[in-house]
Amino acid sequence: MKKLLPFLFMTVISLTVYAQNHLITGTVVDKSQNLSLPGATLKLFPGNRYTISNQFGKYEFLNVPDGNYQLEVSYLGYKTYSTAISVSGQMLSINIKMEEGALIGNEVIVLGDRLRGQAKALNQQRSNTNITNIVSSDQIGRFPDANIGDAMKRIPGITMQNDQGEARDIIIRGMAPELNSVMLNGDRIPSAEGDNRRVQMDLIPSDMIQTIEVNKTLTSDMDADAIGGSVNLITRAAPNGQRISLTAASGYSPIRDKATYTGSFIYGNRFAKDKLGVVLSASYNDNDFGSDNIEAVWVKDDFDNVFIEEHDIRKYDVQRVRRSVSLSSDYKFNAKNSINFSGIYNWRDDFENRFRLRYTSIEPIYDANDNITGFEGRARKETKGGIDSEKVKSKRLERQEVKNFSLRGEHLLSSKLDFDWAASYSDASEKRPNERYIQFQTGTRNVNLNLADAELPEVNSPGISNTNYSLRDLTENNDFTEESELGFRANFRLPFSLIDGQKGRFKFGARLRIKEKERANIFTAYEPINSIRNLATLPTVTFNDAFVQGPQFAPGTFVNARYLGILNLGDANLFEAEEEPAEFLALNYNAKESITAAYIRYDQDINDKLSFIAGLRLESTNINYTGNIVEDEEDLQGERNLKNDYLNILPSLTLKYDIKDNLIVRAAYTTSLARPNYYDLVPYFNSLPSDEELSVGNAALKAATANNFDLMIENYFKSVGIISGGVFYKNINNFIYTYRDGQYNTAKFAADFPSDNNPIPTGANWNFTQRRNGEAVNVYGFEIAFQRQLDFLPGFLKGFGIYTNYTHAKSKAKGVFNADGDLRTDVPLPGTAPNLFNASLSYETKKLVARLSYNFADAYLDELGGEGFEDRFYDKQSFLDANASYKLTNKVRLFGEANNLTNQALRYYQGSKERTAQLEYYRPRYTFGLKYDF
Repeated sequence: MKKLLPFLFMTVISLTVYAQNHLITGTVVDKSQNLSLPGATLKLFPGNRYTISNQFGKYEFLNVPDGNYQLEVSYLGYKTYSTAISVSGQMLSINIKMEEGALIGNEVIVLGDRLRGQAKALNQQRSNTNITNIVSSDQIGRFPDANIGDAMKRIPGITMQNDQGEARDIIIRGMAPELNSVMLNGDRIPSAEGDNRRVQMDLIPSDMIQTIEVNKTLTSDMDADAIGGSVNLITRAAPNGQRISLTAASGYSPIRDKATYTGSFIYGNRFAKDKLGVVLSASYNDNDFGSDNIEAVWVKDDFDNVFIEEHDIRKYDVQRVRRSVSLSSDYKFNAKNSINFSGIYNWRDDFENRFRLRYTSIEPIYDANDNITGFEGRARKETKGGIDSEKVKSKRLERQEVKNFSLRGEHLLSSKLDFDWAASYSDASEKRPNERYIQFQTGTRNVNLNLADAELPEVNSPGISNTNYSLRDLTENNDFTEESELGFRANFRLPFSLIDGQKGRFKFGARLRIKEKERANIFTAYEPINSIRNLATLPTVTFNDAFVQGPQFAPGTFVNARYLGILNLGDANLFEAEEEPAEFLALNYNAKESITAAYIRYDQDINDKLSFIAGLRLESTNINYTGNIVEDEEDLQGERNLKNDYLNILPSLTLKYDIKDNLIVRAAYTTSLARPNYYDLVPYFNSLPSDEELSVGNAALKAATANNFDLMIENYFKSVGIISGGVFYKNINNFIYTYRDGQYNTAKFAADFPSDNNPIPTGANWNFTQRRNGEAVNVYGFEIAFQRQLDFLPGFLKGFGIYTNYTHAKSKAKGVFNADGDLRTDVPLPGTAPNLFNASLSYETKKLVARLSYNFADAYLDELGGEGFEDRFYDKQSFLDANASYKLTNKVRLFGEANNLTNQALRYYQGSKERTAQLEYYRPRYTFGLKYDF
């Protein structure tokens, strides 16, 4: 790689010196609204010269010989534009205004608001060289989705894992969140969570994004860490004229009978004789809601009796406040040189109280013949909250922030050389200050298990009063996680063709990413000096209202959250404080990672129908990780440091065949990778003798690598629509899973860690966990999609439109071992949902737009256990949402939304579908508001 970069640099210099000025540049915009049109196809006749307008509507023709040409521009849903031009050695700047209303037979297409957005998305998707799905802001706004994660689940092949009723973690074509990448304006978004690389999609409001671009195949100029796919969220670009938009809405959340509030603002304009463009966006969302949740842990005894060893009833009261501000600006020095700055700051305050009734340490009571005659266990009641400040109000505060700032430049160095560069900084953090818990516990007593309906398992212990609950613990933790990334990239592009008369392009460049992640938690336990005797002596709150799951799950009485919040834990006269290292020492770490990449890419048209892209990418990864060695739960023995570096060589080849103008076949072979989660690589060592538990980091983990094969056929309708179908296959090597061993002993430890100086106690049978590489996994499937306005129907039926897609995926993993060391067979890759389905029926007139949307995701394996009985599955989900808007005037629109009309629960099950591991309900949510566009 060190030799390649100087070679590329010298190539650039030589081309710049000897090049001549023969270029055409300009923009393509909508004539009626003066909005940029990305994905427009521009052709010069005679010859086979063409180019595509970028996301800002800008286009370039490089190395155009002197002569007379006909310039033709096509765009789905718009009239074809054509004009005669003459090139005589000087640069031409031609700005093009497209008129809506393509002619289909004897009918003229009339683009409403929804169709206009759909046209932008499909034109970009059609003109992209790789296999993508594009969704524009106009389409996003037609779905009732508050955050960008909820909007993404409408895209073919995508499903989302939820948190508190909102889509958070993205799964693409069955690939777990760690196997996908999420970018903001081309820059990788860091993760705010402590141990992984997952991007929290519910942090970003949907109204802050202009375009969602899902790349399901990669080209060599893209970052390679995206086995499932790469998502690029593109914020608003400066408009071509003044734009003002205001949105104000309120809603209702029945789960807690609370109101919700939403507002957004957009202002954009151009100044300094249109050289300077600026757009400012802001968004605010306040959602006061909650959830009703039950959880269970299932076990088997030595006689294969199945029962519950732990059972929770949890009542959550949540207020989620999401805010976002964004600024984007561009300055055009001249037709050849421009720079762009973009910055976005998202922060979400999550205020939560949790009241948990837990039955734990449940064990069978056997008779002399080993028959179960009953059960015994303990009951615990816990209140979760925070300090009683004016802002937090005795709730647990979790603040997650994501920031991204980038400066980019685009330069035409000559008629033969295009150069662009970017410098960016991204940061994500999670702060949980003064998070408090107070927990009470009974002694061991008889408990009743009702497992007749394993989907709604019940546990109770009659006769318990508040006086039976004595203080078990009182704690406070302060958690902090931060990840940052500093990035630089440079790209060069020039015309180069090996076939006379056919277009060819050579592109090369380099990329540097410098990453750092740190987790610094502190956990403190408090012992009251004046004894808190039992639950009956303290201020309490009682919840006897029926849970969604049924009245039998009403959780009862708990310590009041405000009492927990006003406790002066810092007063040494009232409380004795002691840090508990077992709760945080092994979790804390520092990770530094630098990724250096260089690539070459060659695009070549073989004839007017067939073209290919060949590429090679080199990615060098250098890591420096530090973790803690913790023995006997709390003894910090020191630190371990890991340094390593490796190189990935990643070839790719993409073929595109245009059967007709709007009938396209794409085929691709690509290679990609997925680096291990940060904490999985940290060389920590954590032994808990009291629980006979041992967890160890794995510094030897390898990055997973994949060979990907894709075939897709797409037919685009001139009336703005598409029907597509394709198949895909992925062979993933060294995929990562959690290895568990419930009978881990000294001999196994010595075999696994021969040079380790920290052996576990002799003869112990410990519960051991470690992340390990599996051998390989094969993932294959197909997807189909159809969207179209039914404009061929008579009368009012023309107003209907259909948006639907279906994805099927299947996987099989090799090299996975169970707790007994036996090889497991027929194990799927965690995260692979077999069936995904979206359907949407819309109706649009000049004033009314209405949509009914359905989303289905099949059940799938979420986490491997030590054996099949312990595997954890994410159950199937079906969401029905509705929204409508009505134009009161040309500038004012009234809208309404209804989410989760099916009252879909978040459900996990363990081993077998009937055994509920978690069942959480949120109920529907309703929103109404006004939107003003000027």
